[in-house]
Amino acid sequence: MAKKKAIRAHKYLQENEIIEHLKNVEYIIMATPNPDALSRFPIHFTIFLNTQEELPHEVKDAVLDQFCEQYEITSKDAIISQIAKVGFAQTDEETLMPMHLFKADSQKEIPHINLHLIDFIGDAKGFDEVKNEGHTGWSYSYE
Repeated sequence: MAKKKAIRAHKYLQENEIIEHLKNVEYIIMATPNPDALSRFPIHFTIFLNTQEELPHEVKDAVLDQFCEQYEITSKDAIISQIAKVGFAQTDEETLMPMHLFKADSQKEIPHINLHLIDFIGDAKGFDEVKNEGHTGWSYSYE
């Protein structure tokens, strides 16, 4: 698989713009190639839930199970479900790119809000552009 160029951010949304952008958004799912090329889990998934509330454990499990069924995710590992800082960038893509800001420097430099994320590695029946071509993609689901 050829190495892909990083997605370039042209502009970051300010906090008030993020809140406005997320009106009527239920969730965003992002799939990127797993950086560990030797892993048996080729895809790194991040599900951005449009809530700032911590979900009870049994709800987290049910939500993840629903996503796995809906997106035909056949295996998963290294699951993290938590409130995290999320920024949004305008890129050359059609929709704004969500960004999990886990580095302290990014959290200081990029405007953000807190959202509930479910982050894991896995595999799925689809997502061939991610697995075979190294593309990163995301999709919004609206209420």
